Parts: sequence; C-alpha cells; structure tokens
Amino acid sequence: MMDNFTASFYQNFIEDDRWKYITDGLFNTLRITFFAVLIGIFLGFLIAVVRSTYDKTHKLGVLNALCKVYLTVIRGTPVLVQLLIIYFVVFGSVKIDKTLVAVIAFGINSGAYVAEIFRSGIMSIDNGQFEAGRSLGFNYPQTMFYIVMPQAFKNVLPALGNEFIGLLKETSVAGYIAIQDLTKGADIIRSRTYSAFMPLIAAALIYLVLVMVFTFFVQKLERRLRNSDH
Repeated sequence: MMDNFTASFYQNFIEDDRWKYITDGLFNTLRITFFAVLIGIFLGFLIAVVRSTYDKTHKLGVLNALCKVYLTVIRGTPVLVQLLIIYFVVFGSVKIDKTLVAVIAFGINSGAYVAEIFRSGIMSIDNGQFEAGRSLGFNYPQTMFYIVMPQAFKNVLPALGNEFIGLLKETSVAGYIAIQDLTKGADIIRSRTYSAFMPLIAAALIYLVLVMVFTFFVQKLERRLRNSDH
C-alpha cells in the first residue's frame, strides 16, 4: 500500500514538476483573493455610508436607489454567472488579463455583501453617538469616521471574516475563464495523470489550511479589539 501511495505521489507531484501547477495556482488564488478583498472593502464601505446616511437623514436618495439596484442584482445572481458576463460580455471585445477580470468580478461581488455587513454595523450604533459627535463640534462625515465606524467595525468583524473566507473559496470557479487557480491546477494534474484523488485532496487540504490560518488571525484581532475596550 505504501508503495502505491509513493508511486501515486511521484506521478502526481514530482514527475514533470507537476507540483508547480499547485504552487502557481495557489499564488494566483491568493493574489485574486487579496485584491478582490480590497475592492470589496472599498465598495462596501462607500455603499454602506450612502445607505446608512439615507436611513438616518433621508439625504442622498438617488445614490441610495442606485446602491439598492446594485445590491439586488449582485446578491441575486450567482458569482460564476457574474464572472462569465464580465469576461465574455463586458470585456469580450478587449484584450485584458484574465486575473484582472477575476479580481474585478469577485471584488464587485464581495462589495455587495460587505456593504450590508458594514451597514448593519453602522445602524447598530446608538443615535446618541451621533449626538455626542455633534456636541464635540464634528459634522456628519467626521462623526461617522471618528466615532461610529470604529465601533461598527468591532461589531461586524466576525461577519467580515466569514465573508472573506467565503470569497477565498469562491475563487475556485476562476478556472471557468481559463485562470490557473488552485482548483484548476489540481484539475490539470488530474487530466495528465488520470488520478483524481491525490491532486484534488491536496487542493482541498490547502484551502482548509488557508481558512484555518485566516480564522486564527481574525479571532486574534477580535480578542485584541475586545481587550482594547477594557
């Protein structure tokens, strides 16, 4: 049995340097996830501020309506369909890097969910905090930035962590536009060796380790933020 395992390991990872499909795919997965997270946070923050401002002051009505359309469309359609539309329809007539398309698609998708997470955190802050900001001479944007958002961020950190973990796993569909991500790399090995078990299990274990590491750092940050309250 050990001989079979060794032979299978050699065939799937050592022979013809097939391990590079895994490492190159992992690099692409992490790169797509990192930049998509940045886009998601930026979009989510802006949309959350617009929507919470409308909820509290009834200003920015037009922007709020546009944000609601964006949220309805993005949250109501599968991320894979969005990825294919952005690649084959939006950028179909332009030569563009596939990784950039994936970053844009996953970032736009993540922004819709991050926006609602941020908005729920902002709305959970008592209105007295806004009154306290005004008593200190802050205007609405200053109160939002200096008083409300730090408290809201602490409240929504666990939900944000779950969203980014979900985003990491969602990038596994990037192979549909011929990006060699981690999942695609494992599938390429499978297509060369006709052995599905070892490369796919390896990809699954790498995803699991990444999620566990990310969860650890999120929990550590949560504890640090809680301790700062004391």
